[in-house]
Amino acid sequence: MFHVLKNRSYRRLYLAQIVALLGTGLATLALGLLAYTIAEEHAGRVLGTALAIKMVAYVFLGPIANAVVTYLPRKFVLVSSDLVRMMVAAFLPFVTDIWQIYLLIFVLQAASATFTPTFQSLIPEVLPDEDDYTMALSLSRLAYDLEAVVSPVLASVLLLALPSSTLFFGTAFGFASSALLVLSCGYAASTPQRSDQSPDFFQRIARGILLVFRTPHLRPIVALNMAVASVGAFVIVQTVVIVQLLWHMPEYVVAIVLGMNGAGSMASALLLPSLLKRVSERTVMLGGGLALVGTAIAIVPVLSLAPRGVAIIITMVQWVVIGGAWSCVETPVGRRIRRYVDTCDLSSVFAAQFSLQHACWLLSYPLAGWLGAYWLIPSAGVLACISAVSVCVAYFLWPLALDQKFVVSFDKKPRENS
Repeated sequence: MFHVLKNRSYRRLYLAQIVALLGTGLATLALGLLAYTIAEEHAGRVLGTALAIKMVAYVFLGPIANAVVTYLPRKFVLVSSDLVRMMVAAFLPFVTDIWQIYLLIFVLQAASATFTPTFQSLIPEVLPDEDDYTMALSLSRLAYDLEAVVSPVLASVLLLALPSSTLFFGTAFGFASSALLVLSCGYAASTPQRSDQSPDFFQRIARGILLVFRTPHLRPIVALNMAVASVGAFVIVQTVVIVQLLWHMPEYVVAIVLGMNGAGSMASALLLPSLLKRVSERTVMLGGGLALVGTAIAIVPVLSLAPRGVAIIITMVQWVVIGGAWSCVETPVGRRIRRYVDTCDLSSVFAAQFSLQHACWLLSYPLAGWLGAYWLIPSAGVLACISAVSVCVAYFLWPLALDQKFVVSFDKKPRENS
């Protein structure tokens, strides 16, 4: 897997992704603790709303940002986004009111909505070989898992000696480091070529979303996005409430429990490149969805009936399984987009997938936060049911005969992929 890091451009882009994500992980933990400091028992509601605002930025600004920056140099887009995120993170330690959290989170995530699709669309060009690209997808998943594992560990160490607000400075450092690494990568300076028949601004906004729904091979992904978001939202939003309000455990335990979720995802990502050579994407992704549903349903009796010590151990195991299943669903998505979409449309489709994926989180975050504020344990069952329905929809949208080698473009009928 790691031989793709010999590619100098990809190696520096990957390091930029890692340091930015580590900073983001510190910010996520610090945001949960800040919400608990300001709102105490209503922390889940505040955090759910803040994360919903994050999703609003992703959903509505993702396609618009892609349309705006389509013909700008990629290095400029990536570095500018990192600098905006760095400045916002530096302001977060000084927040004293809930509305300030909401405003700064919106600005920070607007910059992320510009950065991430640009980064994703660049990798298939840096690594044109499909096996290399598959390994890069797993490495990208590992980067997200490093956020989930290393960031909580780092945060727990820092919290032993420093107040939680200082974690935001770690976020700012991560974004600054990411900007420097992108600047050192010559390939990221490339600018997409513009043809004489390029669509106008509003067509560019809609282009990727239309392609996703026009391509049968990509439609199941939309349903699976909802399956992941439903269960994932409960884990992210309510872990701090479960640990501190239900179990009466200290802050550093929040980091440890969330780290278990990342550990499961990391283990899954390490196994996926070899697994996908022997097992179909359909089996891996739908199997991951079923594992999410089964584990989420089991959360309710564990939190309701098990003694605290037993509940803590079982919940950590459940978070590991959820992380592994989450990775099984999300990691192969880039392979499917690359295989079934023309190269000229990759940027638009990655931006559309980014937007549609986070539209699901936009629904799930406030539901997990507000429903969990009143009925913490039953809310896990409600979200598990939503995930189950989503997996069923994905199953019916994904018959066994669907995965044939066809590519769909915006302006042409499906053609056989040579």
